[in-house]
Amino acid sequence: MTEQDTPDFSGVVETPEKLRFDEASLEAFMKKRVSGFKGPLDVKKFKGGQSNPTYLLSTPSRKYVLRRKPPGKLLPSAHAVDREYRVMTALGKMNFPAPATYALCEDIDIIGTEFFIMDFVEGRIFWDASLPDAAPSERRALYHKLVDVIADLHRIDYRKAGLEDFGKPGNYFERQIDRWSKQYKAAATAEIPAMNNLIDWLPTAIPEKDAVSIVHGDYRFDNVIFDAKRPDVLAVLDWELSTLGHPLADFTYFLMVWHFPPTIRGGLAGLDLEALGIPSLNEVSERYCEKTGRKSLADFDFCLAYNMFRLASIAQGVYARALQGNASSPEGMKLGESVPPLAAMAWEYAKKAGA
Repeated sequence: MTEQDTPDFSGVVETPEKLRFDEASLEAFMKKRVSGFKGPLDVKKFKGGQSNPTYLLSTPSRKYVLRRKPPGKLLPSAHAVDREYRVMTALGKMNFPAPATYALCEDIDIIGTEFFIMDFVEGRIFWDASLPDAAPSERRALYHKLVDVIADLHRIDYRKAGLEDFGKPGNYFERQIDRWSKQYKAAATAEIPAMNNLIDWLPTAIPEKDAVSIVHGDYRFDNVIFDAKRPDVLAVLDWELSTLGHPLADFTYFLMVWHFPPTIRGGLAGLDLEALGIPSLNEVSERYCEKTGRKSLADFDFCLAYNMFRLASIAQGVYARALQGNASSPEGMKLGESVPPLAAMAWEYAKKAGA
């Protein structure tokens, strides 16, 4: 996807036929399960979101958000809306900026798939990491806040949050490489040698030092809602890939944007960051280390190779669903084009790490 082709994901649209459901059934559910709910209910689908379809639920007095599993055949362990609901509920009790949650429904007879309902948070979402919609004078503060929030997440005691069984502590890279290798193979539509090389090499290069924290799994600007006027984070969204994992895997995923050109996910590589008012890679890395008590970001090239491989596998899965006709957004078809360059870039970092 090129910078020129980047779609406008903001706002809502009428729900496409393939993603519609029985709205009367949903309204009846909310009357029983959502405290203070009063209809009538109006349903629209958010434009954004390549994975779990997300809807704006409006009533005369307030707004809610619904996240659901997509219909159709799904990859194993994907689209776990129950896990999203659980981690957001737990983090809200720890004063972390996650939207308030109201109800989880695992009865597929209500709207056809599992879903949950959370609060609608009004604010700014930045879809482009170069922040063209922000004043140059506020961009550094926005980036700093984003770093501070992920550092705060990684410092939360997952046991005190009641999430000690939210994932398997330890061996995160090993388990994730195995998972995304299987997911990629299940969704593959063409032969990509770099992906095959990564599947073979990554398990042999896992760092010895381990660490465990709550990880978001897809932390970036467009999964965060900022205050309309200040560089304050109001809500972190899209917890589908969250688990207990290695904090450096999570943070270096966020750092990929400094390594991507503008043609890949609106990356920052090649841009004049000083003129834009955007902090350098070293600056944000040092800030994160200071906030978390780390001396450095160890095994950096391996982490980048792993994250780019993982992202390529995710993109391939979305593309495969788009070919089947059950992706959440029509932009899913374009993601197939991003898999080969992501894989190639990942393999380059793998070679820097000794592959």
